[in-house]
Amino acid sequence: MIKNILKIASCILATLTMSVAFSYAAYANVSINVTGGAATATDTRIEVDQDQKQDGTIPSIVTDEIPKGTINKGVFADSVDLSSLSYQEAQAAIEQYVDSLKSAQITMVSADGKTRTVTAGDLGLSWSNKELLNEAIGLGKSGNIIKRYKELKDLEHSNKIYPVITVLSDEKVSAVVAEEAELVNVEPVNATITKDEAGFHVVNGQTGYRVNRNLSTLAIKKAIEENWDKQNKTIDLVVDVVQPKGKTEELTMVKDLLGTYTTSFKTSGTARSGNVRNGVRLINGIVLYPGDEFSAYDAVNPFTEENGYYMAGSYLNGLVVESLGGGICQVTSTLYNAVIRSELEVTERYNHSMIVTYVNLSSDAAISGTSKNFRFKNNQKYPIYIEGYTSEDKKITFNVYGVETRPANREVTFESIEISRTEPEGERIIADPGQPVGFIDVQSAHTGYVGELWKVVKVDGVETERTKMNKSVYTMAPRTATVGTAAADPNISAAMQAAIATSSIDYCKGVIASLNAAAAAAVAGTVDVPVE
Repeated sequence: MIKNILKIASCILATLTMSVAFSYAAYANVSINVTGGAATATDTRIEVDQDQKQDGTIPSIVTDEIPKGTINKGVFADSVDLSSLSYQEAQAAIEQYVDSLKSAQITMVSADGKTRTVTAGDLGLSWSNKELLNEAIGLGKSGNIIKRYKELKDLEHSNKIYPVITVLSDEKVSAVVAEEAELVNVEPVNATITKDEAGFHVVNGQTGYRVNRNLSTLAIKKAIEENWDKQNKTIDLVVDVVQPKGKTEELTMVKDLLGTYTTSFKTSGTARSGNVRNGVRLINGIVLYPGDEFSAYDAVNPFTEENGYYMAGSYLNGLVVESLGGGICQVTSTLYNAVIRSELEVTERYNHSMIVTYVNLSSDAAISGTSKNFRFKNNQKYPIYIEGYTSEDKKITFNVYGVETRPANREVTFESIEISRTEPEGERIIADPGQPVGFIDVQSAHTGYVGELWKVVKVDGVETERTKMNKSVYTMAPRTATVGTAAADPNISAAMQAAIATSSIDYCKGVIASLNAAAAAAVAGTVDVPVE
């Protein structure tokens, strides 16, 4: 009896399978063969090795070839109807659709409601899920018979819509955000101090705004790559509020004189005096908050006429030469002495190549382009204010103001110590073919020194501390002359070269005098110019 029941059940199952198979055949070009009471289905477009799978499903076919055939009716990619299209036609239709999306306007909102509009194309819009083409063309044509049949029946009742996933170019989005940041960023203005005859005055700061480039880039990508309705879009950028440094309470405390120093530039000519005054002007009024570092070069450059500088003397390779900004080192050296008396932290300082006269040995601070700079850091707990001015009697003064925390019975002084001295020897003559015979420029000799600067601390008049601040080496430079050698007559040029070869500046002067006298006489028509 049990055998009869199983046999009946088997027949019913076979009948149902054949029914589904014959129904599917009408949709999917499937031929049905009945052998020995069992139905088998064969897709006329795909040959299936029955030994590949035992679960009745048709194995997937991995191939680089473009799928053949057309897409069934009722299949869409977003709003694009893919019905009856081949793989290539469907791909072209979707590409055209995505191209149309590139004109969508994306409005970015940044600080204070400022807006800027770009297109989705400017952001590098493209689509990423190209696998939907394979899925669309295989819908109702792959898988086992029941799966195929179900997919085709579903299409009779509703469309199959594949989403087109849009993506943006990281590089292009970052570039657009960077451009936006340049346009809308507002740097904070720190609270500061001004000083006049009435005293100190606090000037309140201003809040700044900066577009957060990383987070704003992510915000734009998320808005377009996740749940975008393919319409114009407004996106809020991520804007950081940057608070200014300084509070009224702390700035009003800045009133104590921490250190001061004065030097004279009475012997300076008009151009050098102008450079000194200009450098002091550029530094005056600077406020440094705790931890801030001051760079003299950053404060006074560029060395151009437009920035107020003139041609004046400066040191170069053992000579005094004309350069824009000559004399600026007296400004930085004066400030250096005020800074060390304020006991601020000096982070970079260089001495001159040769000795200077406006400060003591090893008390100078030279700057030269970016190779030599003077820097110091505010190592105090309170802000400091730098005051600089020049007087009618041609003196520079720098004052450093802050909050005095040092004991009143503590005194700080500085001592310059000469370690060694090198007296000038010999003379140096430089032939200059760019100058005519008769030109001579003589510069004085410079003694060479090795010096040290020491800081001495006394409490109640008793020395408690002695610290070496720096060691400086100044080059010896002999008496030097630059002599012109250019002449139309090669004999005259040779005579000047011979004089230079003696390494005697006075002898060169004598030869020049003789040549000048002979030239004058020759012009008068009395004698020939000697060429000995």
